[in-house]
Amino acid sequence: MSDRQLPIILALGTTQTLAWASSYYLPAILADPIARDLGMSSNWFFAAFSAALVISGLLGPRVGRQIDAVGGRQVLSISNVTFALGLALLGSAHELWMLAVAWLLLGIGMGLGLYDAAFGALGRIYGDKARRAITGITLLAGFASTIGWPLTAWGLEIIGWRNTCYAWAAAHLMIGLPLNLWFIPQVKRAVAATTETIKPHIPIDRTMVLLAVAFAAAWAVTGAMAAHLPRILEATGATTVQAIAAGAFIGPAQVFARVMEASVLGRLHPLVTTRLACTTHPLGAIVVAIFGGGAASVFAIFHGTGNGILTIARGTLPLAIFGPQNYGYRLGILGAPARISQALAPVGFSLLIDKLGGQVLLVSSALSVLALVSLSFVNRQASPALKESMSSAAQ
Repeated sequence: MSDRQLPIILALGTTQTLAWASSYYLPAILADPIARDLGMSSNWFFAAFSAALVISGLLGPRVGRQIDAVGGRQVLSISNVTFALGLALLGSAHELWMLAVAWLLLGIGMGLGLYDAAFGALGRIYGDKARRAITGITLLAGFASTIGWPLTAWGLEIIGWRNTCYAWAAAHLMIGLPLNLWFIPQVKRAVAATTETIKPHIPIDRTMVLLAVAFAAAWAVTGAMAAHLPRILEATGATTVQAIAAGAFIGPAQVFARVMEASVLGRLHPLVTTRLACTTHPLGAIVVAIFGGGAASVFAIFHGTGNGILTIARGTLPLAIFGPQNYGYRLGILGAPARISQALAPVGFSLLIDKLGGQVLLVSSALSVLALVSLSFVNRQASPALKESMSSAAQ
């Protein structure tokens, strides 16, 4: 990456780490104490969280269209304010309705401020040369759980969950908002882009459908493993210590995969690396099936490696196939089914684990294979009809 890209990558990597740590990774630490203090089941908390993920997915196309029009600076800055409001309300919650409204705001914040919006902003800035920048911010934000979980747990222990929420809200206003305002450049001809088209026409052709299916299947696996990995590994015969230790390998495996993507794998077309990434979860499941729960850490490394590359692919693959035109809007369309499947996966897999135990890895592996099969029918280049459509629009 160039010296001109580095400040933007560092800024966006930092704000993405903050966004993920204070939203997606928050329930793992705070769900039980919040539910206990509010006198409700933690299931209500996770239901509100799942609803927030659905909201973020539904907002994706509109947010992407806005980024295509005016760039990512305004959208990502607004996300910091929205995150801060949601976290402040969560910290003040005393009843279920306040919890629900807080997660409504956090869902809007996630729709405005997580990876799809950041990828769209980079696509708007760098066009078809955004791949390294996208890899760079995912490399940094890959530590969101590694940083976020200990900080949230420390806050819970020292200042309580309410003040922890307030602290995360303050971080958005004091760190995230200035970084997004100062380091994300204004995009040239943004005003002209706004007047040229309000809602561009993106054909939902065969390639779009196949990519949507692939990402939805892959993100269902990601959501399920994020919520239930220790429980699944224990069902395969791993001890509690082995299951927890295995979970610690996922973050480093993701970061290692992203380093490889930034170096060696960067020479390959994103379609090739994405297909490879879809094979790692089933391979890990095969290792566990053969060697039992004692191989839990091996499974975690395989899963984390694939997940690390799939996160990047969500941004780089559509860019490589379709180009930078209407990139943010396209990401929003492709990302909506993935966000929804990711939101529903924890509940669905919880029911499946009760019935199947460790054999639930057959289901998650089948979803990974579905993603691989879908990608096997995707061409490296856009269809001739789409190329003609983009060429006409450019003229």
